[in-house]
Amino acid sequence: MKKITLLSLMLASTASLFAQDKEVKKDTASSGYNQWTIELTVGQAKGVKPYSVGYYSSDAGSFLGKPQANGYSLSARYMISPKFGFKGGLHYDEIKNIKNNGSIPFKMQQMGLSIEGVINASRLFDIQESLSRFGLLFHGGIRIDAMTSKTVDQFSYQDHNLNMTEYNGGLVVGVSPQFRFSKKMSLLLDVTIQNSYRQHFNWDGSYSDASNNLNGQLVTTSLGLTYSLGRNDIHGDWAIIKDKNIEQIEALDKRVGDMETQMNDTDKDGVPDYLDQENNSVAGVAVDTRGKMVDINRNGVPDELERYIDKTSKENTDKNNVDMVKRLINEGYVTTYFDTAKVNPTNVSTEGIDFIRTYLKNNPSASIDIYGHADEVGSTELNNALSKGRAEAVKAILVKTGISASRLNIVSSGEDTSVDVDSEGARKLVRRVTFKIKE
Repeated sequence: MKKITLLSLMLASTASLFAQDKEVKKDTASSGYNQWTIELTVGQAKGVKPYSVGYYSSDAGSFLGKPQANGYSLSARYMISPKFGFKGGLHYDEIKNIKNNGSIPFKMQQMGLSIEGVINASRLFDIQESLSRFGLLFHGGIRIDAMTSKTVDQFSYQDHNLNMTEYNGGLVVGVSPQFRFSKKMSLLLDVTIQNSYRQHFNWDGSYSDASNNLNGQLVTTSLGLTYSLGRNDIHGDWAIIKDKNIEQIEALDKRVGDMETQMNDTDKDGVPDYLDQENNSVAGVAVDTRGKMVDINRNGVPDELERYIDKTSKENTDKNNVDMVKRLINEGYVTTYFDTAKVNPTNVSTEGIDFIRTYLKNNPSASIDIYGHADEVGSTELNNALSKGRAEAVKAILVKTGISASRLNIVSSGEDTSVDVDSEGARKLVRRVTFKIKE
């Protein structure tokens, strides 16, 4: 009676949990696990009761009663969710005494069909990761059998109903530990208890006493193999299934992170980086809505710098004007920027080259040192070559605009270690070419 109550509670719990799991299934990628599994088992089917006097199947003088391989099953299982499913099975058992065990010889053949609910306990209790290649299934349901007596009565006068067939049914409940040894195959150990409530037969083929009528018990212990069917590489009972809600949350987090990155303002000019076409503008210099330093007359010099020069020129002598221009150039206010690992200037930073060109045109006797710089990402040898290549690229542009190559001297400054190497915004400011007027 205790077993019946336990099975009833188990089936009721399965139904309840399955109803709750429908919502989980909606949020789970159905293609994340293989739903079909084939199971093949071989083992011992042991009729526990009832028997007539003088009949029994075990060998009392041997370890574990001398097990015998007399039970076979082939089942197909379908998991409607990662935790719950159903399976149907075909069974063949041949219950008989072990040779020389002292029992009167008997044989009972039994063919059955079972339909059961299945619980993947590893997923139910969320311990699949800690179990690794191991797994645990519970199953329970109903089984219908055809029992045929094959006992030839040679030692008693009892009627053993030779070749007579009886149909009966009952409840089954079992547990199946598993071990996955390949991507789609696992080894199965199954222990199943069957209680039949229409069993008139004793296991030896005679009819049971009135006190045992309609009550039989069979315990099956078997080993088997399971094979997972489906397009996924891993066995369905071990597949890693990711909740769609988690994927959506991660995608949302990424979008928020991208938006935060886009809203950064590296050069502090008031224009977010995703709109800034010149995100290395000089601090304090007016920019337009695209982040470019304002140059209304398009002479290559930002208006703020130009006004500063004009104001200074009015207040100082011509010599002071020249000195101010030299200071702007020598102190790095005039510069050209480059993208990562590139030797060609960015499209929006050629104004510095044009400024130098204008200065050299207006000062035919002047010459310029061209300093190439690189950030710290990459090897020192590569960055030295990169800084030199940038200086050479700027020189080539100036030569093509009519400036004599003899007035242009290449200087490779290599890596600029003055900024935080982990800051992309800071590294943009040191991937550049600067200039110095040669005295």
